[in-house]
Amino acid sequence: MDATFQKNFRKKLLDWYQKHKRDLPWRRSRDPYAIWVSEIMLQQTQVATVIPYYERFLKKFPTIAALARAEEEEVLALWAGLGYYRRAKLLQRGARAVAERHGGRLPDDPEALRELPGIGPYTAGAIASIAFRRPSPLVDGNVVRVLSRVFARKGHAKDARLQKEIWALAADLVDPTQPGDFNQALMELGATLCRVALPSCERCPVQGLCAARRGGEPEAYPESPPPQKTLRLQRAAAVALRGESVLLVKPRAARWFQGLWGLPHEYCAEAPATEAALGECLRSHLGLALLRPQALPATTHAITQHRITTWAWSGEAQGRLKAAGPYEEARFFTKKELAGVALPNFDRKVLAAAKLI
Repeated sequence: MDATFQKNFRKKLLDWYQKHKRDLPWRRSRDPYAIWVSEIMLQQTQVATVIPYYERFLKKFPTIAALARAEEEEVLALWAGLGYYRRAKLLQRGARAVAERHGGRLPDDPEALRELPGIGPYTAGAIASIAFRRPSPLVDGNVVRVLSRVFARKGHAKDARLQKEIWALAADLVDPTQPGDFNQALMELGATLCRVALPSCERCPVQGLCAARRGGEPEAYPESPPPQKTLRLQRAAAVALRGESVLLVKPRAARWFQGLWGLPHEYCAEAPATEAALGECLRSHLGLALLRPQALPATTHAITQHRITTWAWSGEAQGRLKAAGPYEEARFFTKKELAGVALPNFDRKVLAAAKLI
C-alpha cells in the first residue's frame, strides 16, 4: 500500500474522529476488562441497547475476579433481554480462564487473547488496540463496508475472499501510534456516515480517497449476501399460575437459551399452535393441567432468520409439579422474583401480555 495514501487516510480519519466521535461510556475507560465487556455486548447489538446493560453489568461485576466467581444464573439474569446469551456464558468462561492462567489480568498480546473462550480475531484486535495500544487490526461489518468502498473491492460482506482482503487492508492501514482510536474511527465512520443505504459521502473525511465515491456508486459495495430463507415457527406456551406465582422451567438442552428459565412450551407444526398440544406437554412433563385456560394475545419474536409466533394460555395450575422429559428444573416464581430471573425475550413478551411483568 502506498505510504502517502496510508498517511493521508490515517490523518483525515483520526482528525474527523477527534471532532465527531460519540460520547460512549466504554470510551471513557482504559480498563481492558471494561473494554472487553463492551465489545462482547456490542456484537450484533445496537449501541443504544447496550449502554444500560453495560453500566449495570459493570456495577454488579466491576472486575474480572468478580465475574469469575459469580454464579452463572446471576450473569444471565443481568444479560436477560440483550439476547445471544452464549456471549454471556463465554464471557464468564473467559474471565475464569484469565483468573486461572493470567493472574486475573488480561494479556496484551492478540494471540494470547484469542486463546481465551469467546475471543475471536475481532475482539482480540479491539482489546489489544484500544486497551493496550497494540497496532492490531480489527474487522467488523462497519469496517468491511468502509474499506470495500474505499478500495472498491467486490464481494459480499460474509464472503471469505473479501474478508481476507479486508483484514489485510486493515492491517496495512492501522495507525501504529494511535491504533485504538484508528480502529474505533473506522467503525464509527461505518456506523454514522458510511451507512448501508444513503451514505453521507459529502460529509465523509476520506471521500477524496474513496474509489467507490469516485465511481459514483458507493452503495454497490459490499454486495448484498444471498438472502436467507425465513423460517416460521409456532409455539404453544403456558402461563401456569399458583396464586400470584408463575411456573418457569429450565430445559435440559435448548437451541438458543441453554441455562435460562422460561415458560413451559411446545413447538407445533400447525398455525395457530393449539391448546391441546400444550396440555399434553404439561401433563407428560410437568404433571399439571391448566384450570379454565384463557387465551392471551399472540406474540412474535425474531431470532436470526427464525420468526417465532407464540400462542399462550393462562390458567391456574392443578396437579403435583414434577420436572421430566425435556425439563431439568421447574418451580413457581413470585412477581418479585421474576425481576431477577434470566428470561428470553419471547417469554418476557408473553408475561407482559399476561400483565405479570
